[in-house]
Amino acid sequence: MHFVPNITFGHPVVESLRKQLGQDPFFDMHMMVSRPEQWVKPMAVAGANQYTFHLEATENPGALIKDIRENGMKVGLAIKPGTTVEYLAPWANQIDMALVMTVEPGFGGQKFMEDMMPKVHWLRTQFPTLDIEVDGGVGPDTVQKCAEAGANMIVSGSAIMRSDDPRSVINLLRNVCSEAAQKRSLDR
Repeated sequence: MHFVPNITFGHPVVESLRKQLGQDPFFDMHMMVSRPEQWVKPMAVAGANQYTFHLEATENPGALIKDIRENGMKVGLAIKPGTTVEYLAPWANQIDMALVMTVEPGFGGQKFMEDMMPKVHWLRTQFPTLDIEVDGGVGPDTVQKCAEAGANMIVSGSAIMRSDDPRSVINLLRNVCSEAAQKRSLDR
């Protein structure tokens, strides 16, 4: 189990972006760090809206969830590919978003792990109103599988940044998710 001790985009970057962009953008901080507890207050002060930590990186998820809430942020809870989704279940009613990693966290450009989709589907079935995010290898070729499994929040780095037309890729990802969500609500 290895998380980095440092942060790539830390609270000074969040603070700077918040000053430049105002209150509109929603900043979800995906904290792939070994001691997520230590960054809650600085991120809240900097203007983060949601603090997403890895279940595997803390001894006491309940206390951390409480701390994030008390600092005025929404709570996201992430699991790595090797972690069973049932491990997240006891916390699902206390969080705003569950993040199912679809690559091993650490670096961009990895291949999407389709075998994570049953976790997404299970969460969507058990917790129909929970925001469910996928992160890792998600782009135009894989977003349909994610959306159909129940993901309604998509993280896409390389597929957008390496595209000749990033805006069209973003629109495609958004539309696929919207259509899947509409279909789900009609099927209920």
